[in-house]
Parts: sequence; structure tokens; C-alpha cells
Amino acid sequence: MRAARSVSSFTDVLPRRGERVAVVGCGTSWFMAHAYAELRESGGHGETDAFAASEFPVGRNYDRIVAITRSGTTSEVLDLLAKVRGTVTTSALTADPATPVMTAADAVAVLDFADEDSVVQTRFATTALVLLRAHLEAEQALPAGVRPIAQAVQDAQRALVLPLSNEVCGAEQFTFLGTGWTYGLALEAGLKLREAARMWTEAYPAMEYRHGPISIAGPCRVAWVFGPVPHGLADDIARVGGHFVSASTDAVGALDPLADLIVAQRLAVRLAEAAGYDPDRPRNLTRSVILGNASA
Repeated sequence: MRAARSVSSFTDVLPRRGERVAVVGCGTSWFMAHAYAELRESGGHGETDAFAASEFPVGRNYDRIVAITRSGTTSEVLDLLAKVRGTVTTSALTADPATPVMTAADAVAVLDFADEDSVVQTRFATTALVLLRAHLEAEQALPAGVRPIAQAVQDAQRALVLPLSNEVCGAEQFTFLGTGWTYGLALEAGLKLREAARMWTEAYPAMEYRHGPISIAGPCRVAWVFGPVPHGLADDIARVGGHFVSASTDAVGALDPLADLIVAQRLAVRLAEAAGYDPDRPRNLTRSVILGNASA
């Protein structure tokens, strides 16, 4: 709730109603940007696009660019902010106030209470999305069906203690699915299991699953849906022997999709440790990609 309570402190950072906004990031931050962009636009707050920072279409007109960067040092984000400086208002969300992003962006929201030692990003990502989502709620621009932040936080507390089933703990492959803003969460869940546990994972918009990806469904393979479940999808997965997971249909009570992401994060840790990996220090990864730095 600390992020939600800080909304009023960042009025110069957060997009104003009606602004045409681009949200950028890399890796996990890009997926949170995707989720927020879908929430903001579908809630009527303003046209919003999300891009990997390296793929931003420089020259396209926006009123504001919002960069999400936990480290504040990611090369692609800093390069983009430098390219657009003076031509468009820029904002950034970061966890570290002692980094170059503090001067690279016009306004910065520092969420240092959500920083983490782990290379794998979890806490900062969910905190950044809570802040952005709480702002939409304060602006009465949450899309229909999206839970208030207070309820989402309660769900997150439940997610910390929910048991992980034998089916998911013993699975060999995961496909994560989402609709609208929850597609960004599906992408992030897949990344967490790949980073921490080296699992074979994929992610798709939920309605796309039957257009090819369902061909790999079967025993010991999980299809995990964030948010609304397309009609008949659970039956289709069961028919081919796959294991279907959805917190929106769970017998113990539905979870907010962001809380469901926490369950997936916990699973990534469980699977990594079971395989003898350090979930905080995956191979080939560093906290920030700094191009030109041999350690990055």
C-alpha cells in the first residue's frame, strides 16, 4: 500500500488525463509497461502505447514518455531519454536515486523502498504497477472489472501463503496466457520461470492459444491463465491432457491477476531451488544491462 499512498507525491511524474503517452522499459519493466498501457487506455485516461526501449519509434508524437527502470542505469532506456530530450516531456520510475536516470528524465518517482538485491526483478515490478494502477483509480479511470488496489493488496497477502500444487511443481513446461492488461503479466510470469528456474515457458494472448500453441499441451504441461478465461478453453486443455490453472476460477476464491503473478514468482523460486539453482543469481544475467560494460 505504500506505493498507492504515494500517488499524490508524484503528480509531476504520472501522466495527466488526455495525454498521449508511451511507456517504455526493458525485460520485466517492459512487461509492466504493457500492462499499464492497456489499463490506462481501456480505462479512458488517454491513448497509451508500450515499447521495449530499444524499439521506440523516435519521431512519433507523444505528450509524455514514461520510462520504468529499476536500476536507473539500463543503456537502452538512457539512450532513448537522451534522444528525445527537449522534444517531449519524460518521466521515470526507478528504485535507485543515485543513478543517471535522475537527470536523464524531466521528472522521476523514486520507489527505493521497493528495491531488491536479487538480479531477478519481482518486488519493484509489482510496486511500479501498483503505483500506476493506484493513480488510475484516483483518477476514476480503472477499467470495469479491475479490482481496487486495497482489494488487490489483500489478494497479494493471500498469494504469499497459497499452496503450490504438485501438478505445477512437477510440470516440465508452462504456457502463460492473458487478456488485455493481463497479457503483460503472462509475459512476465514466463520470464520469471525462465530466468530463475531455466524452465521452458511461453506466453500468448489467451484467445491465441488455440491457434497453434495448444499443440504442445499434454501431461506435465501447464496452461496458466491470468484474468478472464475464454469460454471452453479449460475443457480444450483437459481434453488433450494438459493441466489448466486459473486463479479466477480457483475453488479457494479468485485472486487479482497481479496477486496471481506473485504465485508464479513463488513457483519460480521453488523450482529453481529444487533444481539446485540460485533464484536470485541466474546464469548469464546481471542486475542491469549496460552496453559496452564487459560485466553486463
